[in-house]
Amino acid sequence: MRIGWLLLPKWHVLKQVAVFVRKIFLIVVSFVCLSILGAGVAFAQLEFATKARFAILMDSKSGTVLFQSDADMPMEPASMAKLMTLAVVFDQLKTGRLSLTDEFFISEKAWREGGAGSGGSTMFAELNSKVSVENLLRSVIIQSGNDASIALAEGIAGSESTFALIMNEMAEDIGLTNSNFTNSTGLPDPLMRTTARDLALLGRYIIKTYPEFYPIFSEPDFEWNNIRQNNRNVLLDDGIGVDGLKTGHTEAAGYGIVISSTEGGRRLIAVLHGLDSMRERAEEARKLITWGSRAFEEVPAFAANEAVGYANVYGGDKPNVALVGDGDLELYLPRGGRRCLSANIVYQAPIRPPVIEGDQIAELRVYCNEQLIQSAPLYAGETVEDGSLTRKAVDALKELALGWL
Repeated sequence: MRIGWLLLPKWHVLKQVAVFVRKIFLIVVSFVCLSILGAGVAFAQLEFATKARFAILMDSKSGTVLFQSDADMPMEPASMAKLMTLAVVFDQLKTGRLSLTDEFFISEKAWREGGAGSGGSTMFAELNSKVSVENLLRSVIIQSGNDASIALAEGIAGSESTFALIMNEMAEDIGLTNSNFTNSTGLPDPLMRTTARDLALLGRYIIKTYPEFYPIFSEPDFEWNNIRQNNRNVLLDDGIGVDGLKTGHTEAAGYGIVISSTEGGRRLIAVLHGLDSMRERAEEARKLITWGSRAFEEVPAFAANEAVGYANVYGGDKPNVALVGDGDLELYLPRGGRRCLSANIVYQAPIRPPVIEGDQIAELRVYCNEQLIQSAPLYAGETVEDGSLTRKAVDALKELALGWL
């Protein structure tokens, strides 16, 4: 479900933020001669369509969303849920609680539910054999091994159900607000859910936080028990800069993929799900990545820690808080469409103290001819503590008289 500001009660919108629009105006004036002939083509490109039921395209550096379709609708993650399993394993490795040389048993549960006789993706590990964490990890990433996923879950937490609790705790810490994981594999479960946006955020988190492990995602194949299997991400060999992340499929959910690509000189993360075949999945993913790398151009808008706008704080020791991007904030403008731009800042009011520097509290939304073309998270640029009784009284009168503005 797409969430617009009109659908969210008490979400305030600062229409065409002055500083931001002034920057947009300067950009437009600088390139107005380039936009006249290309405007029609650019607007056609903005009408991008995909066969995927759920989709999102995100710039990895800034978190800016360039395209979305039902990106917040709950969906069955299938094997893309293994990205959350991998995030837990990467965290255990990075903090020293786990080593690549540690070995875990292939239990009867892992063998029966994820082994050769299960009919799903498997490592073909033997019952009661011991496998190193490194090999289990490679199997999950390259082969999508269900047996390997269960073995990792049991080796870390004792049981898959306990491991799922760890997955959900970490998901909450990352900011995956619409996900619930019940197993390590993504095998069907009525309580298992995620969204395209959450999967894109998870992919971004993995790339940013665990760069030492990310090259495994682009390894072409993996062999175990004398059986060599190719990487299930067929886009790795397509020449469009794809180097990860994970495919998924169940009969009920269809075919999905989380991909990352450096095509066009910047890293994009795309999620598509609900497609009818592996071929359609590859075609639609290729189309979305290619479009995203070519239809937009990057233009610097705000430097790191530069205020994009301000949000009111109810009862704080300061009347408002500056909003900043995650580092430098760039615009991704439709080629040939610079004159169409407007921008809003959206946040849920009233914001109450304490507000901690770095908290995500707002969203910048950029429009072309009233069509949302991108969004980017905004964070508190400073800390706002609890205010005095006088400040709270003034703010209470303000809300009573005017509503919270």
